[in-house]
Amino acid sequence: MTSGRLGRALLATHAALVYLFLYGPIVVLAVFSLNSGRQTAIWEGFTLDWYRRLLADDRLLAATGNSLLVAALATLAATLLGTAAALALARPAPPGGRGRRATQVLLYLPVILPEVVLGAALLAAFGVARLRLSLATVLVAHVVFSLSYVAIVVRARLAGLDPTLAEAARDLGAGPWETFRRITLPLALPGILAAALLVFTLSIDDYVVTSFVAGVGSTTLPLYIYSLLKVGVTPEVNAVSTLLVAATVVPILLAQRLLQGSPAAAERQP
Repeated sequence: MTSGRLGRALLATHAALVYLFLYGPIVVLAVFSLNSGRQTAIWEGFTLDWYRRLLADDRLLAATGNSLLVAALATLAATLLGTAAALALARPAPPGGRGRRATQVLLYLPVILPEVVLGAALLAAFGVARLRLSLATVLVAHVVFSLSYVAIVVRARLAGLDPTLAEAARDLGAGPWETFRRITLPLALPGILAAALLVFTLSIDDYVVTSFVAGVGSTTLPLYIYSLLKVGVTPEVNAVSTLLVAATVVPILLAQRLLQGSPAAAERQP
Protein backbone atom coordinates (compact mmCIF):
# COMPACT_ATOMS: atom_id res chain seq x y z
CA MET A 1 0.00 0.00 0.00
CA THR A 2 1.41 3.36 -1.02
CA SER A 3 1.81 6.19 1.47
CA GLY A 4 -1.02 8.09 -0.21
CA ARG A 5 -3.48 5.22 0.17
CA LEU A 6 -2.34 4.61 3.72
CA GLY A 7 -2.91 8.27 4.59
CA ARG A 8 -6.41 8.22 3.08
CA ALA A 9 -7.23 5.01 4.92
CA LEU A 10 -6.06 6.46 8.25
CA LEU A 11 -8.01 9.64 7.61
CA ALA A 12 -11.18 7.68 6.78
CA THR A 13 -10.74 5.53 9.90
CA HIS A 14 -10.23 8.60 12.06
CA ALA A 15 -13.33 10.27 10.61
CA ALA A 16 -15.40 7.13 11.15
CA LEU A 17 -14.31 6.91 14.79
CA VAL A 18 -15.13 10.59 15.37
CA TYR A 19 -18.61 10.19 13.86
CA LEU A 20 -19.15 7.02 15.88
CA PHE A 21 -18.18 8.86 19.06
CA LEU A 22 -20.50 11.77 18.27
CA TYR A 23 -23.54 9.98 16.93
CA GLY A 24 -23.28 6.47 18.37
CA PRO A 25 -25.04 7.40 21.63
CA ILE A 26 -27.90 9.02 19.67
CA VAL A 27 -28.36 5.87 17.62
CA VAL A 28 -28.39 3.74 20.79
CA LEU A 29 -30.96 6.06 22.36
CA ALA A 30 -33.22 5.81 19.30
CA VAL A 31 -32.89 2.02 19.14
CA PHE A 32 -33.73 1.48 22.81
CA SER A 33 -36.73 3.78 22.54
CA LEU A 34 -38.22 0.87 20.56
CA ASN A 35 -37.33 -1.73 23.19
CA SER A 36 -40.30 -3.54 24.71
CA GLY A 37 -38.57 -3.98 28.09
CA ARG A 38 -37.99 -1.29 30.69
CA GLN A 39 -34.31 -2.17 30.93
CA THR A 40 -32.44 0.40 28.88
CA ALA A 41 -29.41 -1.81 28.27
CA ILE A 42 -31.07 -5.14 27.42
CA TRP A 43 -32.97 -5.61 24.18
CA GLU A 44 -36.17 -7.57 24.73
CA GLY A 45 -38.15 -6.92 21.57
CA PHE A 46 -39.62 -4.29 19.27
CA THR A 47 -42.51 -2.04 20.31
CA LEU A 48 -43.99 1.40 19.74
CA ASP A 49 -45.84 1.46 23.06
CA TRP A 50 -43.52 4.04 24.60
CA TYR A 51 -44.36 6.51 21.84
CA ARG A 52 -48.08 5.82 22.29
CA ARG A 53 -47.77 6.44 26.01
CA LEU A 54 -46.24 9.85 25.33
CA LEU A 55 -49.46 10.93 23.64
CA ALA A 56 -51.33 10.25 26.89
CA ASP A 57 -48.90 12.27 29.04
CA ASP A 58 -50.59 15.60 29.71
CA ARG A 59 -47.48 17.17 31.22
CA LEU A 60 -45.43 16.20 28.17
CA LEU A 61 -48.03 17.60 25.80
CA ALA A 62 -48.17 20.86 27.79
CA ALA A 63 -44.37 21.17 27.76
CA THR A 64 -44.28 20.45 24.04
CA GLY A 65 -46.92 23.10 23.43
CA ASN A 66 -44.90 25.64 25.43
CA SER A 67 -41.74 24.82 23.46
CA LEU A 68 -43.47 25.10 20.09
CA LEU A 69 -45.16 28.38 21.03
CA VAL A 70 -41.94 29.96 22.30
CA ALA A 71 -39.92 28.64 19.34
CA ALA A 72 -42.42 29.94 16.79
CA LEU A 73 -42.69 33.43 18.32
CA ALA A 74 -38.94 33.66 18.96
CA THR A 75 -38.24 32.64 15.37
CA LEU A 76 -40.58 35.31 14.02
CA ALA A 77 -39.26 38.10 16.25
CA ALA A 78 -35.56 37.19 15.95
CA THR A 79 -35.79 36.78 12.17
CA LEU A 80 -37.38 40.21 11.70
CA LEU A 81 -35.00 42.02 14.06
CA GLY A 82 -31.90 40.10 12.98
CA THR A 83 -32.60 40.63 9.28
CA ALA A 84 -33.06 44.36 9.86
CA ALA A 85 -29.74 44.46 11.74
CA ALA A 86 -27.99 42.51 8.97
CA LEU A 87 -29.33 44.89 6.31
CA ALA A 88 -28.12 47.88 8.30
CA LEU A 89 -24.65 46.41 8.85
CA ALA A 90 -24.34 45.35 5.20
CA ARG A 91 -24.80 48.90 3.95
CA PRO A 92 -21.66 51.00 3.34
CA ALA A 93 -20.77 53.07 6.36
CA PRO A 94 -21.57 56.77 5.88
CA PRO A 95 -18.71 59.28 6.05
CA GLY A 96 -17.95 60.03 9.68
CA GLY A 97 -20.26 57.26 10.86
CA ARG A 98 -19.49 55.94 14.32
CA GLY A 99 -20.55 53.05 16.41
CA ARG A 100 -20.64 50.36 13.71
CA ARG A 101 -17.88 48.30 15.31
CA ALA A 102 -19.41 48.68 18.77
CA THR A 103 -22.79 47.61 17.37
CA GLN A 104 -21.23 44.52 15.82
CA VAL A 105 -19.55 43.57 19.11
CA LEU A 106 -22.77 44.02 21.09
CA LEU A 107 -24.78 42.13 18.48
CA TYR A 108 -22.46 39.14 18.44
CA LEU A 109 -21.89 39.08 22.20
CA PRO A 110 -24.71 36.56 22.94
CA VAL A 111 -22.97 34.06 20.63
CA ILE A 112 -19.69 34.40 22.52
CA LEU A 113 -20.98 34.48 26.09
CA PRO A 114 -21.39 31.14 27.90
CA GLU A 115 -25.05 30.21 28.25
CA VAL A 116 -24.78 30.12 32.04
CA VAL A 117 -23.56 33.73 32.09
CA LEU A 118 -26.24 34.82 29.65
CA GLY A 119 -28.97 33.08 31.64
CA ALA A 120 -27.82 34.62 34.92
CA ALA A 121 -27.61 38.07 33.31
CA LEU A 122 -31.12 37.79 31.90
CA LEU A 123 -32.46 36.61 35.26
CA ALA A 124 -30.87 39.61 36.95
CA ALA A 125 -32.29 41.95 34.31
CA PHE A 126 -35.79 40.54 34.76
CA GLY A 127 -35.40 40.94 38.52
CA VAL A 128 -34.39 44.60 38.18
CA ALA A 129 -37.35 45.19 35.86
CA ARG A 130 -39.61 43.36 38.38
CA LEU A 131 -40.87 40.99 35.70
CA ARG A 132 -42.51 37.78 36.87
CA LEU A 133 -40.87 34.70 35.38
CA SER A 134 -43.20 33.13 32.82
CA LEU A 135 -43.35 32.07 29.20
CA ALA A 136 -42.98 35.75 28.29
CA THR A 137 -39.56 35.95 29.95
CA VAL A 138 -38.56 32.69 28.24
CA LEU A 139 -39.60 34.21 24.91
CA VAL A 140 -37.59 37.38 25.51
CA ALA A 141 -34.54 35.35 26.49
CA HIS A 142 -34.77 33.20 23.36
CA VAL A 143 -35.07 36.27 21.14
CA VAL A 144 -32.01 37.79 22.81
CA PHE A 145 -29.69 34.86 22.16
CA SER A 146 -31.19 34.01 18.74
CA LEU A 147 -31.08 37.46 17.17
CA SER A 148 -27.30 37.33 16.75
CA TYR A 149 -27.44 34.08 14.78
CA VAL A 150 -29.92 35.59 12.34
CA ALA A 151 -27.77 38.68 11.86
CA ILE A 152 -24.66 36.57 11.22
CA VAL A 153 -26.30 34.21 8.72
CA VAL A 154 -28.22 36.89 6.81
CA ARG A 155 -25.25 39.24 6.67
CA ALA A 156 -23.10 36.46 5.25
CA ARG A 157 -25.73 35.92 2.57
CA LEU A 158 -25.87 39.64 1.79
CA ALA A 159 -22.08 39.82 1.56
CA GLY A 160 -22.17 37.30 -1.31
CA LEU A 161 -24.67 39.25 -3.41
CA ASP A 162 -23.67 41.26 -6.45
CA PRO A 163 -24.10 44.95 -5.51
CA THR A 164 -24.40 45.94 -9.17
CA LEU A 165 -27.89 44.41 -9.32
CA ALA A 166 -29.25 46.89 -6.79
CA GLU A 167 -27.34 49.71 -8.49
CA ALA A 168 -28.85 48.76 -11.86
CA ALA A 169 -32.34 48.80 -10.34
CA ARG A 170 -31.76 52.27 -8.92
CA ASP A 171 -30.40 53.48 -12.27
CA LEU A 172 -33.62 52.26 -13.90
CA GLY A 173 -35.69 54.39 -11.54
CA ALA A 174 -36.55 51.98 -8.75
CA GLY A 175 -36.82 53.54 -5.30
CA PRO A 176 -35.26 52.10 -2.13
CA TRP A 177 -38.34 50.06 -1.21
CA GLU A 178 -38.84 48.76 -4.76
CA THR A 179 -35.15 47.78 -4.96
CA PHE A 180 -35.36 45.96 -1.65
CA ARG A 181 -38.61 44.17 -2.54
CA ARG A 182 -37.64 43.08 -6.05
CA ILE A 183 -33.87 42.60 -5.78
CA THR A 184 -32.44 42.38 -2.28
CA LEU A 185 -35.17 40.40 -0.53
CA PRO A 186 -35.52 37.59 -3.14
CA LEU A 187 -31.75 37.10 -3.24
CA ALA A 188 -31.40 37.15 0.54
CA LEU A 189 -34.46 34.95 1.16
CA PRO A 190 -32.56 31.60 1.30
CA GLY A 191 -30.32 33.02 4.02
CA ILE A 192 -33.29 34.44 5.92
CA LEU A 193 -35.15 31.11 5.81
CA ALA A 194 -32.01 29.24 6.88
CA ALA A 195 -31.56 31.64 9.79
CA ALA A 196 -35.21 31.15 10.81
CA LEU A 197 -34.80 27.36 10.81
CA LEU A 198 -31.62 27.69 12.85
CA VAL A 199 -33.36 29.90 15.42
CA PHE A 200 -36.26 27.45 15.68
CA THR A 201 -33.80 24.64 16.36
CA LEU A 202 -31.87 26.63 18.97
CA SER A 203 -35.05 27.70 20.72
CA ILE A 204 -36.87 24.38 20.86
CA ASP A 205 -33.96 22.48 22.43
CA ASP A 206 -32.49 25.17 24.71
CA TYR A 207 -32.14 24.13 28.32
CA VAL A 208 -29.50 26.24 30.08
CA VAL A 209 -30.89 29.74 29.47
CA THR A 210 -34.49 28.54 29.82
CA SER A 211 -33.77 26.97 33.21
CA PHE A 212 -32.84 30.43 34.54
CA VAL A 213 -35.84 32.39 33.23
CA ALA A 214 -38.73 29.87 33.27
CA GLY A 215 -41.35 30.32 35.96
CA VAL A 216 -44.16 28.18 37.31
CA GLY A 217 -46.30 26.76 34.52
CA SER A 218 -43.76 27.60 31.80
CA THR A 219 -41.97 24.25 31.60
CA THR A 220 -40.58 23.57 28.14
CA LEU A 221 -39.78 20.20 26.61
CA PRO A 222 -36.05 20.19 27.51
CA LEU A 223 -36.89 21.09 31.11
CA TYR A 224 -39.45 18.28 31.22
CA ILE A 225 -36.94 15.77 29.85
CA TYR A 226 -34.41 16.80 32.49
CA SER A 227 -37.00 16.30 35.21
CA LEU A 228 -37.57 12.76 33.93
CA LEU A 229 -33.85 12.03 34.04
CA LYS A 230 -33.79 12.67 37.79
CA VAL A 231 -35.44 9.27 38.32
CA GLY A 232 -33.23 7.50 35.78
CA VAL A 233 -33.15 6.78 32.07
CA THR A 234 -36.41 5.06 31.12
CA PRO A 235 -37.87 4.04 27.75
CA GLU A 236 -40.13 7.09 27.94
CA VAL A 237 -37.05 9.33 28.21
CA ASN A 238 -35.49 7.56 25.23
CA ALA A 239 -38.66 8.05 23.19
CA VAL A 240 -39.15 11.73 23.95
CA SER A 241 -35.44 12.42 23.46
CA THR A 242 -35.56 10.71 20.08
CA LEU A 243 -38.48 12.90 19.04
CA LEU A 244 -36.61 16.00 20.18
CA VAL A 245 -33.53 14.99 18.20
CA ALA A 246 -35.68 14.48 15.11
CA ALA A 247 -37.34 17.87 15.63
CA THR A 248 -33.94 19.58 15.71
CA VAL A 249 -32.15 17.62 12.98
CA VAL A 250 -34.76 18.26 10.29
CA PRO A 251 -34.59 22.11 10.48
CA ILE A 252 -30.78 21.96 10.57
CA LEU A 253 -30.70 19.86 7.39
CA LEU A 254 -33.12 22.24 5.68
CA ALA A 255 -31.06 25.24 6.75
CA GLN A 256 -27.88 23.61 5.45
CA ARG A 257 -29.61 22.91 2.13
CA LEU A 258 -30.69 26.54 1.83
CA LEU A 259 -27.25 27.88 2.71
CA GLN A 260 -25.62 25.73 0.05
CA GLY A 261 -27.39 27.68 -2.67
CA SER A 262 -25.13 30.29 -4.19
CA PRO A 263 -26.27 33.87 -4.86
CA ALA A 264 -25.82 33.18 -8.56
CA ALA A 265 -28.26 30.30 -8.34
CA ALA A 266 -30.72 32.47 -6.44
CA GLU A 267 -30.48 35.13 -9.14
CA ARG A 268 -31.61 32.60 -11.75
CA GLN A 269 -34.75 31.76 -9.83
CA PRO A 270 -37.95 33.33 -11.29
